[in-house]
Amino acid sequence: RSVAGGARASHAAASSARSTARGAARSSGHMQERLGVKPSHAFAPRPRAERSVATHALATEEKPGITLDNSGKGKRVLVIGGDGYCGWASALHLSARGYEVAIMDSLVRRTWDDQLGYDSLTPISSIHKRVAKWKELTGRDIALYVGDICDFEFLAEAWKQFEPEHVVHFGEQRSAPYSMLDRERAVFTQVNNVSGTINVLYAMKEFTPECHMVKLGTMGEYGTPNIDIEEGYLDITHNGRTDTLPYPKQGNSFYHLSKIHDSTNMIFAAKTWNLRVTDLNQGVVYGVKTPETSLDETLINRLDYDSVFGTALNRFVIQAAVGHPITVYGKGGQTRGFLDIRDTVQCIQLAIDNPAEVGQMRVMNQFTEQFSVNELAALVKKVGSTLDLDVQITSVPNPRIEAEEHYYNAKNSKLKDLGMEPHLLGDAILDSLLKVAVEYKERCDHKLILPANAWGASGVARHFVDQQKVKSV
Repeated sequence: RSVAGGARASHAAASSARSTARGAARSSGHMQERLGVKPSHAFAPRPRAERSVATHALATEEKPGITLDNSGKGKRVLVIGGDGYCGWASALHLSARGYEVAIMDSLVRRTWDDQLGYDSLTPISSIHKRVAKWKELTGRDIALYVGDICDFEFLAEAWKQFEPEHVVHFGEQRSAPYSMLDRERAVFTQVNNVSGTINVLYAMKEFTPECHMVKLGTMGEYGTPNIDIEEGYLDITHNGRTDTLPYPKQGNSFYHLSKIHDSTNMIFAAKTWNLRVTDLNQGVVYGVKTPETSLDETLINRLDYDSVFGTALNRFVIQAAVGHPITVYGKGGQTRGFLDIRDTVQCIQLAIDNPAEVGQMRVMNQFTEQFSVNELAALVKKVGSTLDLDVQITSVPNPRIEAEEHYYNAKNSKLKDLGMEPHLLGDAILDSLLKVAVEYKERCDHKLILPANAWGASGVARHFVDQQKVKSV
């Protein structure tokens, strides 16, 4: 999931409010540049011919590995953060089904890899090469807007040009560990994510009030309460009175807290401006292949294995493939919801095809199964043995401040009711993922596997990857 946001200096009309949000306006521009986000003038408007291309609907036809159809014909979908892990797969999935798709992305996610010395295990092409290859293989265009949604002038111009009927919002800094590296990145995560989402809400209100937003939230908003997790809202009876209220949130990082702020803001905006919003609280995603990204190596999705951007199962699989012990944090009883990347794109389409009501901020929990960290490690070890991999499991000190043994039972019926057909985690899926990891294992830097930072060590000093001193590791 790439990031279309980035805390950029805004224009003079909004500078006062932006300064208040940043708390230290004098240094904000320097912070943005250090975090890989150029000032907004770097994204000065270009001629429209260079900013986007028209999309042409095609008749149903067969292509290697996928079937193109027109089930989404006539629906314009803007995918914010479409260069990233979830966004890229979703953009191709929708385009293959006839939706008129545009990608908006600042490409800053790639810059963060460069700054931290990280890289995807799989070699990912530039967004321009990706889009061109998709056009070559399928005949279908994807419009491209390179810029930052925190720059409202850019966002407004692109929005008015494309006039989306649906906007899929992946465009945020999406890593909990990144948000806990240091003070600077904690502030960046909150300002970037919250202000970017507010800008999108204003664009909807001002230019396309009938537009439906599908926003990627996270199951991490809920934390690990000792009661069942409902889908967004909870019926409460207190002192003889009953009401339906937003489910209590217990974010465990500045990233998760930014998502909670987003949810609160979207409830307010939907109610106040009669907008249509769907919040998909997604679990941990695994996998790398969808039918569309498998068409050509140029279209391959990113596969992160480092401790900052890599997700649990993907990291475990890659560790097994390269001969590194699987790193279980602490006791390993941490339990979460998980889903295949193929189910992510399926859920996005279902949310688009079944939009929220006007004035509603609908919440759906987006995962298919629940596993503990220990269970995942055991599954990878089992399947790895069938590929003659000597998979070892080791416990490392937990860099996070979290419960390592807890109750966890989350509801997830709404997307199933809409027709989601899950790809459940089994030997075949793990076998496929392990084979991808083995294919590219020479690209793995073993120094990036162990935790880069501990929650308790996050401080005001800037975190540099070559000078990290994490006492808990």
